[in-house]
Amino acid sequence: MLTCEICCEEIMFEEDMKTHLLLTHLENDMHCPMCPLSGVTYDELCYHITSAHPEVQHKAQNSSHLLSSVPSSTATSVLEINGPQSTVRCSPELKAIPCGSSSDTFLPQQSDDAFLKASKGLLTSEGNSDSPPTLLKPRKKHGLAMSIPILETAGCLFEKKSAKQKHTASPQNGILSCPICSLVFSSSDILQEHVELHLQDQISTQDLWFSNCLLGEEEFECPICPVLCSDSTSLQEHVELHLDNEAGCSDADLRLARTLQQQMETDRRKEENRLEKEEFKKLQSQFGLDGSGGYSKQMEKTMERDVARGTLGLAEYYSKRVEMMESLASGVDDGTTKTPGVIRALWQYYLTECSDCAYVWLSADTDHYCSSPGDKGWGCGYRNFQMLLSSLYKLDPYSSALQDKAVPSIPRVQSMIEDAWNLGLDPQGASHFNNKVKGTRAWIGATEIYVLLTSLGISGRIIDFHQPTGQGGTHPLLFEWVKQYFSQSSSSSLRSKLIQTSLPPLYLQHQGHSRSIVGLEQHKNGSMGLLLLDPGSSSTDILKLKSRSTASMAIRHVRKLPGSLKHKQYQIVGVEGVLSTEEKQQCILTSRTMCAERIP
Repeated sequence: MLTCEICCEEIMFEEDMKTHLLLTHLENDMHCPMCPLSGVTYDELCYHITSAHPEVQHKAQNSSHLLSSVPSSTATSVLEINGPQSTVRCSPELKAIPCGSSSDTFLPQQSDDAFLKASKGLLTSEGNSDSPPTLLKPRKKHGLAMSIPILETAGCLFEKKSAKQKHTASPQNGILSCPICSLVFSSSDILQEHVELHLQDQISTQDLWFSNCLLGEEEFECPICPVLCSDSTSLQEHVELHLDNEAGCSDADLRLARTLQQQMETDRRKEENRLEKEEFKKLQSQFGLDGSGGYSKQMEKTMERDVARGTLGLAEYYSKRVEMMESLASGVDDGTTKTPGVIRALWQYYLTECSDCAYVWLSADTDHYCSSPGDKGWGCGYRNFQMLLSSLYKLDPYSSALQDKAVPSIPRVQSMIEDAWNLGLDPQGASHFNNKVKGTRAWIGATEIYVLLTSLGISGRIIDFHQPTGQGGTHPLLFEWVKQYFSQSSSSSLRSKLIQTSLPPLYLQHQGHSRSIVGLEQHKNGSMGLLLLDPGSSSTDILKLKSRSTASMAIRHVRKLPGSLKHKQYQIVGVEGVLSTEEKQQCILTSRTMCAERIP
């Protein structure tokens, strides 16, 4: 026997079912037999009936569910029994009463014929049924209430027929079967009383369930097993027992996972520490703080390498080694890298050459100091300080304040820096070097030059050009500041093209290198160029400035236009006079939080 999924009509053969679907549902308007829904496709109607009217999807089992939904009020339906088959005709009003819900919305009313079509096979019993109907109780899964439609109080009760009513058809062989259970009766009155007993039992059971719904006494099903709980708290405790049992079974796996995780974390930290130490060692080596030795050790290794190559004789090696030891002991530079008379050579060059310059400013007389084999690669800051001292010793206001009149060697300059730190100057910078630079290849910068000047009683000033101020990453403000520095001693109306001032040179620092500014040239078109003495330039290159035949070529190593100074940041240290005792103490105090003057 086949059952239509839309109207629940039973069809014997498959061909008849296809004909039924074609004539009844496909060629006619699609409409739901349980509600006014119409104008939909066949698939949409099937999905609607499955989701909105699930009670019509089961035939034999659900017939008892629908009967169990009958309330206990006055009945308006009539049971007509014709032979072995019985038909139940319900009241024309079928409504869904919400259970456990706050909604008061009911399904629309249906006609007898529509309801009878939908319930055919559910309310009609053919022959003997397998079991008495059971009541479908609502369940609440995961805290969501589930309600089923039940018939309104006024529907689907069987009335007793009056004595005047007669059957239109007599039963076959006088045997009448119960439409609910498998019992048979010979009298219609006895059958009617028997059916009423069925309905009373089911109505009382449904009343109990309905009262439980109103009181909120709903059942909660475990999402893991089929156990039902009376409330959400019991359900939660039950589920926690499941989880606890599962956790207990996997304690060994959990311990293993934690052990592996801890081991991986330990290995990761060890690897990070190793990489950090390696990077720190590279930085120490780059800045000369790796303990590999300082000026004297590097000088000895260089001379030994020259002896091994054959470029330095053994006798000359010992002679230079003795001179180095004497210089280190005296603390005075041996002068092997010194080139005097540089400013005089520049003066002579600009008197006769460079006709496109409108003005040229030169600093006071300054000697050039280049790098030696003992400080190659790291000694530029010390060599620039030697250039600055060589100029200060020749200027009366500063020479009287300076006790020593000889340019110190690099190891001596390192000792002077440590002495200045011991006075309390720049404690942050001292901590950066771990309070030790003597005997190392440590790089020094603008702050260490300031510390040296202050410890000698010389007023210094740090100017920080922290970002480019021109196109292409240039620093035009730096050139303007240098011009103002050198032009401060000249008259307002420049009478001469070439001006030599009595100002000491400026210390210029950028990332990785430092140089000394000994002058500035301004061209007729307004552009400017700095005159720099570089410790990286050899004495041979500087000596070419003194020859008229080579000066035009050698000036290229000195002149630097704005396009040549394109580092991100520059710092300048300028000398501004002599400090009194009180001013020196004040500078020591303020250096605890040393801040450079920033331009712009």
